[in-house]
Amino acid sequence: MHGKIYVQYVTNERLTELTAMSFTDKVAIVTGASSGIGAAAAIALAKEGAKVALVARNEERLGKVSKQCEELGAKPLIIIADVSQDEEAKTIVKRTVEHFGKIDILINNAGIVGISSMLDESIMQYYDMVMNTNVRATVLLTSLAAPHLIETKGNIINISSIAGLKVPGKNYMCYAVSKAALDHFTRCTALDFAQFGVRVNSVNPGPVKTDIVANAGAPNPDKYWEKFKQGTALKNISEPEETADLILFLASDKARSITGSSFVTDNGMLLM
Repeated sequence: MHGKIYVQYVTNERLTELTAMSFTDKVAIVTGASSGIGAAAAIALAKEGAKVALVARNEERLGKVSKQCEELGAKPLIIIADVSQDEEAKTIVKRTVEHFGKIDILINNAGIVGISSMLDESIMQYYDMVMNTNVRATVLLTSLAAPHLIETKGNIINISSIAGLKVPGKNYMCYAVSKAALDHFTRCTALDFAQFGVRVNSVNPGPVKTDIVANAGAPNPDKYWEKFKQGTALKNISEPEETADLILFLASDKARSITGSSFVTDNGMLLM
């Protein structure tokens, strides 16, 4: 028998080192951090050692998320702000830099649905409301954070939706258009920032069990969730923590060669 067989043993400590996504001393801004995907991402980042600025409008809910981060040994910065308001968006970046000294990661998660029909007299009111929060606020916050992200060679993750890739149904025009715009904004910004070593990607979830349906004013949220569930190939609704896992991967050095990409996590909904 010719040749030799070499066996390499890896200690548990080394295995942990190889597989962990450490964010020690990294500073992350998470908008829409009071619940759902934003809260899950913030808590996951805190667990991995990141310094997190929690941004949302609901102070009570934000306090609960902050407490969960603190139980993991983190000391998050709470910023009560509406990302759709220019002055408040400026405050988000200003306070984060003043408190932590830098920005490494920007997670643009804040978003609203706004169910409405093209036949509604108030369609433009809904359109402006959704686009201001889902697109304009993301553009503004990204531009404000840009110098700091360039300095740290950081990265940006925009939380989009499969609604940007496929029309989810009637009365979702405003939301679907906003997410399609967000996906293209991700690609355009990735190209602009590549020369500085800053990566930009988007995550496109399918149905994730959050309060977004209830917040949109749906009369019977449970009915909507069941409909969404049956519309997936896996007949499943994701938990926010699953999306957070993908966000952390993209924000980590493990994804250092990935930029300008949209990552779908939808239980096979686009297949149906």
